[in-house]
Amino acid sequence: MTDPTVKLLHDLVAIDSINPSLVPGAAGEGRIANVLADEMRGLGMRVELDEVAPGRPNVVGILEGRTPGRTLMLCGHIDTVGVTGMTSPFAPFERDGKLYGRGAQDMKGGVAAMIGAARVLAATGGLHAGRVLVAGVVDEEYASIGAEALVQKWHADAAVVTEPTDLMIGVGHKGFAWLEIETTGRAAHGSRPREGRDAIFRMGRVLARLEELDRVLQAKPPHPILGTASLHASLINGGRELSVYPDHCVLQAERRTINGENGATAWREAENILNALRAEDHEFEGKAKLSFERSSYEIAPQHALPNLLEEVLHRLGHKTARGGLTFWTDAAILGEAGIPTVIFGPGGAGLHSIEEYVHITEVLACRDALVELARRFCAFQ
Repeated sequence: MTDPTVKLLHDLVAIDSINPSLVPGAAGEGRIANVLADEMRGLGMRVELDEVAPGRPNVVGILEGRTPGRTLMLCGHIDTVGVTGMTSPFAPFERDGKLYGRGAQDMKGGVAAMIGAARVLAATGGLHAGRVLVAGVVDEEYASIGAEALVQKWHADAAVVTEPTDLMIGVGHKGFAWLEIETTGRAAHGSRPREGRDAIFRMGRVLARLEELDRVLQAKPPHPILGTASLHASLINGGRELSVYPDHCVLQAERRTINGENGATAWREAENILNALRAEDHEFEGKAKLSFERSSYEIAPQHALPNLLEEVLHRLGHKTARGGLTFWTDAAILGEAGIPTVIFGPGGAGLHSIEEYVHITEVLACRDALVELARRFCAFQ
């Protein structure tokens, strides 16, 4: 007989919930939110659907304890990236203890574990004290409008974001800033170099300085949890046609940030490079702007939540560790809203790739740990 958590995972992976902000015209999160709502109502939970954007609702289930206590939020995103290059992204299958399909690891395995934990709690007499909020949020893969809307309405004493960590306890992660840098030239016929100014050549100078900056950033002493900052060029576009000097070139770059850095840090670094190039060449024209940013995150070192989760895992027979994550998560938004958060979820492989899977045993281990964590955390007043 299939474990209900594994069955739910199959059902979730079979649903197309590609983020329409990433892939125009994609299905979005409406269907999966309604499936999760029905699942939680079937467990006796009170459920609310909050539309964040047209057809894109957050879903929140509330499991109330019998007596007062603390509130624990379990949070996961229900959108996925696109499926270009995948043959059967929404036909989940199992092989060698792994479940394959788009979103299996990122992060429907974690979402299934959250719902599975609520199922176990409801089936074993309910929650003695406090309450558990189970939140499925939209849009984490793009701008996290779901998490931003969630914290405007809901609060908790602590939270677990069930992103894939291979059952490691994530106590922090890097942030990021997106930069747009433009160099300007002068269009002219390709046979007339005295009339033209090559914006792409000028961007080459910028790229060389950015690469040098990245080496400097990665050579600095690492943050004990987050490691080093980094920088990479993501997208570049410029020119008109082969026989024309390009009059513009646009680069989009990403700066990964650690504590003490933000988008303004990244913008100033870019401006310093452009100013230096202007000083070297009076004809050089370029400008930079910050297009988007998300902060790094670290739970307060003295907070009890990581210790409690570690105790739970040891009690269940799992070896674990704690550390920082390279990728960004909604934990930063929850943390900024005053909700101390750890990141903890089942592992696998293939994040955003053409072959993605999650380890089924880790989905079940995550579920069991969340059950025990909820019982212990919520019981305290």
